[in-house]
Amino acid sequence: MNFRNLAMWAVIVFLTIGLYNMFKSPQNLNSNNQKINFSQFLTEVDNGRVVEVEIKGNNINGILSDGNKFTTYAPNDPNLIEKLSERGVSISAAPLDEKMPSLFGVLLSWFPMLLLIAVWIFFMRQMQGGKGGAMGFGRSKAKMMNEIKGKVTFNDVAGVEEAKEEVEEVVEFLKDPKKFSRLGGKIPRGCLLVGPPGTGKTLLARAIAGEAGVPFFTISGSDFVEMFVGVGASRVRDMFEQGKKHSPCIIFIDEIDAVGRSRGAGLGGGNDEREQTLNQLLVEMDGFETNEGVIIIAATNRPDVLDPALLRPGRFDRQVVVSLPDIIGREKILKVHAKKISMAPDINLRTVARGTPGFSGADLANLVNESALLAARKNKRIVTNQEFEEAKDKVMMGAERRSMIMTEEEKKLTAYHEAGHAIVTINEKAAYPIHKATIIPRGRALGMVMQLPEKDEVSQTREQLHAQMAIAMGGRVAEEIIFGHDKVTTGAVSDIEQATKRARAMVMRAGLSKELGPVAYGENEEEVFLGRSVARQQNMSEETAKKVDSEIRKFVEKGYDRAKKVLTDKIDDLHKLAKALLVYETLTGSEIENLITKNIYPESKKDFKKEDESKSSALGSIGLKPKIVH
Repeated sequence: MNFRNLAMWAVIVFLTIGLYNMFKSPQNLNSNNQKINFSQFLTEVDNGRVVEVEIKGNNINGILSDGNKFTTYAPNDPNLIEKLSERGVSISAAPLDEKMPSLFGVLLSWFPMLLLIAVWIFFMRQMQGGKGGAMGFGRSKAKMMNEIKGKVTFNDVAGVEEAKEEVEEVVEFLKDPKKFSRLGGKIPRGCLLVGPPGTGKTLLARAIAGEAGVPFFTISGSDFVEMFVGVGASRVRDMFEQGKKHSPCIIFIDEIDAVGRSRGAGLGGGNDEREQTLNQLLVEMDGFETNEGVIIIAATNRPDVLDPALLRPGRFDRQVVVSLPDIIGREKILKVHAKKISMAPDINLRTVARGTPGFSGADLANLVNESALLAARKNKRIVTNQEFEEAKDKVMMGAERRSMIMTEEEKKLTAYHEAGHAIVTINEKAAYPIHKATIIPRGRALGMVMQLPEKDEVSQTREQLHAQMAIAMGGRVAEEIIFGHDKVTTGAVSDIEQATKRARAMVMRAGLSKELGPVAYGENEEEVFLGRSVARQQNMSEETAKKVDSEIRKFVEKGYDRAKKVLTDKIDDLHKLAKALLVYETLTGSEIENLITKNIYPESKKDFKKEDESKSSALGSIGLKPKIVH
């Protein structure tokens, strides 16, 4: 496309240069002729110095007796020819030359219009970004994938076994349609892949095409919508026409929620172009015309916003949930990606999978890739457990910012803040085990305490939720106990937000408040208008809203009180862990447990207990007497 645009502009430039040269050429032809006025010309004729003349209309070109050429303009003088003949001047006559050839005259007259059309075509092509020039608005942007080299099969898709079983029927139909039609069965026209981002929905669709060995068209939902009304509907028609020509085939629409949102929903009204596109898609999938052999596979992570007509039987009548993998699925995914790197034989992928709960397939692929990059940065030939552990910390907690300069006071405050989280975690029975605690800045945080559940969980108890709120408030409480009320910083902003969000979910969605009972409030709270929740205006009275706010505050303050009681009772453990963090900067969960319960320090610093705390720059400034502030 860039070559065509360059060629078009080159033609315009050459045409402009040619016209310029054409206008300039008559002047160049006559540049050697001396221009004289008519009276001087008559004088030269009377003196007999004019030898030869050529008359073209009123223009006269001639030669003098000394060989010089001249040109002049003559008025309509009927006696001029007779006078020249008497003086013996050689006379030749010719019709008046046109200023330019007729073809160039036409081009010159049409040049502004042609230039305007060329510029309009250029900008329209740039604006629509499609193929086929200015008349190609309605053509589909679906690309046909030809995966001969990079063919994807079900062997490349792991961790979603149930989803693969659901779509295997589609593969069998594409391979042998008569097997189903023989018994009068009909294959689903559409298959909707639903799941969180990064779970492998697009990869699963490519695997279906790879297993079936049929043409695979891919397009994004946003490719249908244009600034001109009707273009999206035209593209849908053209897409299905292409599908019929290559039947049986698969058409994959990624992020279908961009075009398939519920019609008439939203506060600002619907978009005519998007709704027309959706209407055309509904008709093509299940209308009067049948599209035999064309199977639509779509992917979205927001099925709740799709139009109900899109999900009814006959259209997307099969919904396949592609969920986050469990520990067995994560191990299989890690094995798929580990084949691409050189890995140490002692790496246990089951252990890595156990330490990555909640990771999607994309997260695990990123984890393996980060470990390989870290090993290459260290000039290692194989990836070891150390790189996997560092990569996991980087993915889960963010990259280390060791270059960030922190004062001793900031380090001390951060150490006590993170130690407060850790001590509360250890003393809460329903809390998840500590994975790692660090005071090295990572991402946007100055420090972090990372917890990992021992197993995959699909729900949480009331006891677990209250424990998590107490842990979140542990950092703020530790700052108040050690440094006083006036020295408390804004470092607990994210902790307070998490605790408040969790308390709001307990009250408004989970029905875990005794005061409000098992009732859901504000189920559509994500719709915000003029800074206030629409659901709050519609589903709750002012009195109920006050009770909700009161219960949320009660839950958060309960977590604060629990954290304060734990840290007050375990003040010695708080000091011990904070001082250890200042020395070691990073401690694992087992190291923290050994330090608190068994008073065993990490082996990397055996002389830690022998050091004089008053001489240590990191520890000597710490006051050992707690200051309890309400």
